[in-house]
Amino acid sequence: MFSVHKIAAIVIGSLCISIGINFFLMPFEILDGGVIGVALIINYLFGTKVSLVMFLCSIPIFTLAWFYYRDMLYNSVHGLLISSFIIDLLEKFQDIFLFYVKMSPFFSALIGGFIVGTGIGIMLKYKTSTGGTDLLAQFLTKIIPLNVGILIFIIDGLIVSLGGLLLSADTFLLSIITITAGGIATSLCTME
Repeated sequence: MFSVHKIAAIVIGSLCISIGINFFLMPFEILDGGVIGVALIINYLFGTKVSLVMFLCSIPIFTLAWFYYRDMLYNSVHGLLISSFIIDLLEKFQDIFLFYVKMSPFFSALIGGFIVGTGIGIMLKYKTSTGGTDLLAQFLTKIIPLNVGILIFIIDGLIVSLGGLLLSADTFLLSIITITAGGIATSLCTME
């Protein structure tokens, strides 16, 4: 059952994720980790919509959840759909934001990672997510006794390393800053 708190967490978390992606990461071709990172890599290479790739990459993880963790699946589908919608919605305002806000790639990576990590952490705190590797990390916490933020950081590191090979060394370094800030923000939000 969805409470007002869970709905608010999904909307606020999705808004944070979208702001971080559209206004801080995409302008400098910076990656985040997980499914978002895969979606950004494909966007930078082929121009595909981030939200579409996020959705498609989440299908195998949702299939796994269908068989083993249906409660997590139901909570994550809403997060994926709303975050995908808001990512597409705010993408239209990217140029306006960049016209008024000038930022170095370093600070953009740092702030973007922290905002995305906060959005993910808010959602995880209320037992929801955008699916993807957030959902995968929630599965893994049942097997591996680590904080979900640390597991997300490990998965993110693998994705960013792949993206660094495909894009550039600058992208790799800035993306390391992003996932570090995001991992810290997610861990802070999910501490009990």
